[in-house]
Amino acid sequence: MKTLTKVLFAAALLSLTACGALHTSVAKRNLDVQTKMSSSIFLEPVEPEQRTIFVDIRNTSDKPEFMIREQVITSLRGRGYQVIDSPSRAHYWLQANILQVGRSNARESQGALAAGPGAVGGAVTGAVIHRSTGGSVSGTAGAAVAGAAVGTIVDAMVQDVYYSVITDIQIMERFDGKVQERSEHTLLQGDSGSTRSTFQQQTNMRKYQTRVVSSANQANLKWEDAAPTLTEGVARALAGLF
Repeated sequence: MKTLTKVLFAAALLSLTACGALHTSVAKRNLDVQTKMSSSIFLEPVEPEQRTIFVDIRNTSDKPEFMIREQVITSLRGRGYQVIDSPSRAHYWLQANILQVGRSNARESQGALAAGPGAVGGAVTGAVIHRSTGGSVSGTAGAAVAGAAVGTIVDAMVQDVYYSVITDIQIMERFDGKVQERSEHTLLQGDSGSTRSTFQQQTNMRKYQTRVVSSANQANLKWEDAAPTLTEGVARALAGLF
């Protein structure tokens, strides 16, 4: 009877873990790509001859091969804009910095770098069931360990994978007017001192800033499969501001 109980117990642990893995593989079988912007930017409409843009896109993430500049330029040209290399002659400046590229989770993607909760694996499930059952301590513990081991293997086979790209954006727009800018910076000097730097300037360009977060999610998703759709999503979002 005790042996049968152990077998049923281990089978129940395996069933619970397998069901979770099966649910993930079915629910996340299709690639889901979402691109969100922290805030909207509305630019003034201009005449066709003023639709010139200076584009400066940088990548400070640990994936320098993730490049979107050419896709952005192609999209802008498709919208009727001329991309030029002279910032002094361009009516618009599009500056972007790819801040983060890589594995994430749902909360990090939605919160743009917010920390996410840890996953509950098969070992935790086994411990919870162990505390709520009676019978032989050593036999049940052995079944729990076996169930945890099997759960770990099954979970490793089916993973809910997220990749995200976080991009900071600044747009500058030339207009007939003057803008007074003031900037202050505090520079740390050692462990106890600091130096404050302040400057002012007058310009004829208005500045707008926003952030774009693009995420891709699928069961057992590989970076090679996520990269093209993430590139397209970020490039479309940047060009769509104009």
